[in-house]
Amino acid sequence: HCAGNLSCLTNFLLLPSLMVVPYNFGGGPVPAMHSNRSRYFLPALANVLYLGLFLSSSAETLLDDFLLTYTVFMTTDDLCQALLRQYPWKEDDSDVSCRKRKVLHLVSQWTSLYKDWLHEDEHLKQFLKTIYRNVLDDVYEYPILEKDLKEFQKILGMHRRHTVDEYSPHRKNKTFFPQFSVKENWLQHRGTVNETEEIFCRVYITEHSYVSVKAQVSTSAQEIVKIVAEKIQYPEEELALVTVSFSGEKHALQPNDLAISKSLESSSRMFVYRKDLTDSLSPFSENEELQQRSVRILGINTWDLALELTNFDWSLFNAIHEQELIYFTFSRQGSAENTENLSLLLQRCNEVQLWVATEILLCSQLCKRVQLVKKFIKIAAHCKAQRNLNSFFAIVMGLNTASVSRLSQTWEKIPGKFKKLFTELESLTDPSLNHKAYRDAFKKMKSPKIPFMPLLLKDVTFIHEGNKTFLDNLVNFEKLHMIADTVRSLRHCRNNQFGNEVPSKEHHELKPYVHHLHVIDNQQALFELSHRIEPRA
Repeated sequence: HCAGNLSCLTNFLLLPSLMVVPYNFGGGPVPAMHSNRSRYFLPALANVLYLGLFLSSSAETLLDDFLLTYTVFMTTDDLCQALLRQYPWKEDDSDVSCRKRKVLHLVSQWTSLYKDWLHEDEHLKQFLKTIYRNVLDDVYEYPILEKDLKEFQKILGMHRRHTVDEYSPHRKNKTFFPQFSVKENWLQHRGTVNETEEIFCRVYITEHSYVSVKAQVSTSAQEIVKIVAEKIQYPEEELALVTVSFSGEKHALQPNDLAISKSLESSSRMFVYRKDLTDSLSPFSENEELQQRSVRILGINTWDLALELTNFDWSLFNAIHEQELIYFTFSRQGSAENTENLSLLLQRCNEVQLWVATEILLCSQLCKRVQLVKKFIKIAAHCKAQRNLNSFFAIVMGLNTASVSRLSQTWEKIPGKFKKLFTELESLTDPSLNHKAYRDAFKKMKSPKIPFMPLLLKDVTFIHEGNKTFLDNLVNFEKLHMIADTVRSLRHCRNNQFGNEVPSKEHHELKPYVHHLHVIDNQQALFELSHRIEPRA
C-alpha cells in the first residue's frame, strides 16, 4: 500500500484548500462561526481519517491540526458519526482487523488530546458506548483487538479485566457490559469536579478595592471572612460577609452559608463589613486603607515571594486545555464555560499588575515606598530567572502604571543599579518588531516555562482575523494549521514540571499572601492615592 498511501499524502499536502470535512453549519460549539450556513458533505474527512488509519506516523502533525481545530467547522457529533462510518462492519477485506485497530487508535489519540474536556458531551458519551459495544462484539472474531480493547477500557476509566472467552458471541450470560455506564461514570466524575472546582472571587473591602480569593465553590462564608481578615489585618470576629446588589439591597451571609455560590450572581458584589457591639454592620471607608497599615511584603524574601508567584501561576497555566485558546479566539459569544482556566490566568495577570500599584500607592512613607519599588524590581528579575514571564510582565507593567511612574520623589531615590536593572527588564517588554526582544529571550529558555499569555492570544487572534476560515465554502486548513501550531507551543512550555522547590519555612504567611491579593481596581482611585502621597508640585 506504500505507493498509494504516499500519493494520498502528497495530494493532501499539495492541495490544502481541498482539505474539507463534513461540517454542520447549523449548530455546534462555535455558533458565531456556524450561523446561517447550509450543510455541505465533502469527501475529504475520509482523507483525514485515511491518514490516521494508515499513515498515523507520517501524518501526525496533520492529524493533530485536525483534532485541535475540528470544532471550528464541525460538531463533535459529526466527528463521532464519521468515525463510526469508518469502523468497518462485515466486509470482504483481508485488512479489516487493521482498519478496526486504526479507528480505535484514532479515537485514543482524540480522547488523549482532549482528556477531560469532552466528559460532558452527550454525543461523545453515546459514541463511546456504541463503539465499545462494537469492539466487544468483534473481539471474539478478531482476538488481535483485545489489546486495543484494554487500552479503550483505560480511556473509559474501566478497571475490570476480561478474557477473550467472555466476549464470545455464544456466551449466553453477558453480564459484563451492563456493569459499565459511560453516563453514570462521567456524571459522578463531573460532580466531584464541581465540588472541588476553584475560582477567583472578589471580596470588596471598599467600593474600589478588593481581595482576590482563590477558593473552592463549596467554601463557606466563615472561611472567606478568615482569609480576608488575615489579608487586611483586622479581627475576624469583627467582620461579616455581605452581598450587595447593584440596586443597593444588602444580605448578610451566615457563617455556614456557601459564600461563593451566592455571590456569583451577576447582579451583586460580595463585601466585608464591620460589626459593632450590637452586631450592626457598616462598610469600610476609602480613607481607612492608609491608616496603620504595615507593609508586610518588605519582610519577605524576594526569591521566595517570586517562587510562590511562579508556583501559583504554574498551577493555573498547567490547567489550561489547548482547546480553550481555540474557543477564546473563535467564539464571539464569550463561551466562558469553555475558557475557565484561561480566564483565571488572564485575571491573575491583571491582578498582579494592580497589586504592584496598590502596594506602592497605599504606602504613605517615602522611605518604605522606595524600598517597595526596589523590592518589586528584584521580584520581577527573579520571576524572569524562574521563567515565569506572565508575572514578570505583570510586575513590570505595574511599575510602569501612570499612577506609579509619576512618583518622581520615589523614583529619584532609587539607586542607580536598580534603575539600570529595571531598564534591562523593561527592554524585554518592548513591543517593537512584534515583541522581538521577548520572543527571542523566551525561545532560548528551557521548559518548563510560563509564557506571557495575552501575547500568545494576540498571536492566535492575529492569524484568525487575518485569514478567512472558509474559502468558497471550503475550510481553509492552512489557517487552521497556523493556529494549531501556535497553540501547540503550550506543550513545549509544559514538557517538564517545575522542580518542587518550595519557599523557606520561615515565611508561613507567604502562601496566603500571594494567593489572595489585595488590589484597587479603579484607575481614578489609584490616581487619587498617587496625588495624595506625592502632590503635584
